[in-house]
Amino acid sequence: MFHVLYIIICVLFIAVVLMQQKNSSLGSMMGGGMGDEIAQTRRGADQFLHRASIVLSVLMIVGGLYAMMA
Repeated sequence: MFHVLYIIICVLFIAVVLMQQKNSSLGSMMGGGMGDEIAQTRRGADQFLHRASIVLSVLMIVGGLYAMMA
């Protein structure tokens, strides 16, 4: 049962990260345009996706550590 739940959390995390599209160009990935995102505030769906990715990543790390200990 744990493995199924862990796989669901991992797939949801991947989906949430892929839905975040802000500054997704190659230039911004390599450091171009730095500083633009500092002054912007997250609103609406962007804020929800950001918080969901944090929660899912923590659950994924805790689940991985639990699987290693068991």
